[in-house]
Amino acid sequence: MARVAVDTPLTHLDRPFDYLVPADLAAAAVPGSRVRVRFAGRQVDGFVLERRAVSEHPGRLAPLERSVSPEPVLSDSIARLARAVADRYAGTLADVLRLAVPPRHGRTESAPSPPEESPSRPATAAGVSEEASPPPEAAATTSEPVAPRPEVAAAPESTQPSVPTPVRMTPGAAPSAPADGAAHDGRPAEWARYPAGPSMLAALAAGRSPRAVWWAPPGPAWPAMIATAVGATVRSGRGAVVVVPDHRDVDRVEAALVEVIGRETTVALRADLGPSRRYRAFLAASRGQARVVVGTRSAVFAPVADLGLLVVWDDGDELHAEPLAPYPHTRDVAMLRARQDGCALLIGGFCPTTEAEALVRSGWAHPLVLPLPEVRALAPRVEATGSDHEYARDPAARAARLPSLAVRTARQALAAGAPVLVQVPRRGYQPSLACADCRRPARCRHCQGPLGRSSGAGVLSCQWCGRPVPAAPGALGAAPAPEPRAPEPRAVAAAGGAAGVAVWRCPSCSSPRLRASVTGDRRTAEELGRAFPDVPVRTSGRDGVLAAVPAEPALVISTPGAEPVAVGGYGAVLLLDGWALLGRPDLRAAETTLRRWAAAAALARPAPRGGRVIVSADAGLPVVQALVRWDPATFAAREADERAELGFPPATRMATVEGSAAAVAELLAVTRLPEGADLLGPVPLPPAPRARAAATPGGGPASVGGPGAGEGGEIERLLIRVPRERGAALAAALHEARGVLGARRSTAGLRVQLDPLVIG
Repeated sequence: MARVAVDTPLTHLDRPFDYLVPADLAAAAVPGSRVRVRFAGRQVDGFVLERRAVSEHPGRLAPLERSVSPEPVLSDSIARLARAVADRYAGTLADVLRLAVPPRHGRTESAPSPPEESPSRPATAAGVSEEASPPPEAAATTSEPVAPRPEVAAAPESTQPSVPTPVRMTPGAAPSAPADGAAHDGRPAEWARYPAGPSMLAALAAGRSPRAVWWAPPGPAWPAMIATAVGATVRSGRGAVVVVPDHRDVDRVEAALVEVIGRETTVALRADLGPSRRYRAFLAASRGQARVVVGTRSAVFAPVADLGLLVVWDDGDELHAEPLAPYPHTRDVAMLRARQDGCALLIGGFCPTTEAEALVRSGWAHPLVLPLPEVRALAPRVEATGSDHEYARDPAARAARLPSLAVRTARQALAAGAPVLVQVPRRGYQPSLACADCRRPARCRHCQGPLGRSSGAGVLSCQWCGRPVPAAPGALGAAPAPEPRAPEPRAVAAAGGAAGVAVWRCPSCSSPRLRASVTGDRRTAEELGRAFPDVPVRTSGRDGVLAAVPAEPALVISTPGAEPVAVGGYGAVLLLDGWALLGRPDLRAAETTLRRWAAAAALARPAPRGGRVIVSADAGLPVVQALVRWDPATFAAREADERAELGFPPATRMATVEGSAAAVAELLAVTRLPEGADLLGPVPLPPAPRARAAATPGGGPASVGGPGAGEGGEIERLLIRVPRERGAALAAALHEARGVLGARRSTAGLRVQLDPLVIG
């Protein structure tokens, strides 16, 4: 018989089922292969989890209908990981397997593959295991920092595989050659800048499994540093998986990996490859032809054999949060896999999250922080426009969007022959308008969404529903009123545009005049083009993302996450509209702002080479000071302390339940919450989150889309908070409750999510 994971969205049927294996399918229905079975009167897909001689089911077993493919695409390790992810997020195994295993491409699967390489592990790495470590669930339960471990300890030998504890890393310890932290082309050993960097590489090269949270240095060195760590792991005879936010990061890391370990064993796994190429890359890892996989969030499930290292870069990026049920986060999946497979884990970024910092506090991971002298040598000079010195020098800087300090810095960098990066938080032209007299936001009369313009001559329309403002025959709308200008003649206005035919009047003061309350990247490019008429202006955003720009004078306007790399670094980086990032009603607003600022500032030249960063924000804010000092580690620790005092993650675990009032109440009635659970709400969702929730693909009964969730229905949100040590009990309770409602066929209209990225 075969134990099969059936592809069903019903939570109360989230368990494997036993089927008889006909004689003609015995050779094809191997563990990990795809099959078709009859389930609830219809044929559905499934994966064979294991083959057994006897079933525990006392009744009659149905036979397998057919074998879809004899290819074993689901390894036992990934199946166990998928089950652990489903349990952590109160989801189903079928939902997780849809994320872990790409759809089958028959022609690619049947195509001949190159001969499989069988690299053998060296004797020094064989049989190495270490003491069991605390589970990730308990990794953030303590609040006291753990002192750095003083030395590298050899792992005790054992015949049984076990989960390693963090390898003790000695500051300044030199690894055995060739794992010396330098790339194969002889570039400077960036890892040697860290006191424990060489020790970590030595542990990887020796076949051990350290775990670390890495605050990366400013500059473009992080892909090469990841490749160096992967190279040390590969030399120990093990594989590696690197997970990055987007395809541009995949390209940079893949190029560095190919340079260090070669093309033969490296493969990229990402969604934009297309069905055939993506499945071919997946098969290369599954068949053992590729020992190193780099990709976006689904690559964390890559079936790399004998996995030695997992790397998650920039764990705070929103792209690491899966939008499909059960909404797992790459960082948490990597933690579960590192614990299960006993591999090393490296969570890195310019500003790792408070969740990553909590792993350091608990002792589950080791901190890799750059010493202050190295920071001063690599970081650019950062200045804030909102300082007393600048206000005294330029009184108009309080109202100007582009203060004179930013203009002077940009001119100096352009005169030196270097490009200038300008980061703008919002895309578009004028994504939000307000009354020019009373400053009340202009809202759509249909959905209460913000009114905006897509261009200078564009019509006034809603940014949510897209409806244009009705026009009256012969009526002329007013152009937005200009904002105060800086004294500098080239410090351009923040609003403007041609008059249209739309009629709008403020419901508070009846004024027809509008002003731009938020300025997008296209409008910014237009303004800077007038301020610097002889300088080329390039944009990088939704309409087209630039990978790199040459080392020549140019203004590069970019939205967060789309900043291109400049050859030799930017001479100056301008971070505009800091209030737009810091003013968001979100728990992670400050953390996300620092991460986006640091990602752009890291592209500037070091201060000794003239690199400067101008941030448009109050110099007294802690997040601004963290950027000025380039000290994200201290900021993360302070942020974690403040959240712990208020009972917010990562000190606690939270679940959100969204749906109609009746659906939320029914779920709450059947949920047996763990002791100490705290209920916040339910409260009605405002129109913006409601529209986003209804548009979010959920995959199964955990998604919004049923009665009460459509147009005209009110959606409510309930927050459930428990101490972190009871997080598993909360997930089990919500899974059980969803199963009860699923049996009643009443889960439509519900969206259940644990550890949501946005709590606002």
